[in-house]
Amino acid sequence: MAVPKKKTTKAAKGQRRSHHALKKINLSKCSNCGKPFLSHTVCQACGYYNGKQIIDVEAKKAKKVKKEKQKKKEQE
Repeated sequence: MAVPKKKTTKAAKGQRRSHHALKKINLSKCSNCGKPFLSHTVCQACGYYNGKQIIDVEAKKAKKVKKEKQKKKEQE
């Protein structure tokens, strides 16, 4: 079994672990609705990316509500 010959100093331990810190997420503001969103992704609030509508968020929400209603009916 490998056993260290000398104690690892606090400085050496700290230098080794210097890259383990969590990094802050940089959020951008949506040009359409102004809500924060992750860069290079579609805004979850309005569905816009790069000034163009990519996802119809309202239709997606309506579809989800319809699906939940059907599921409730099946359970009854």
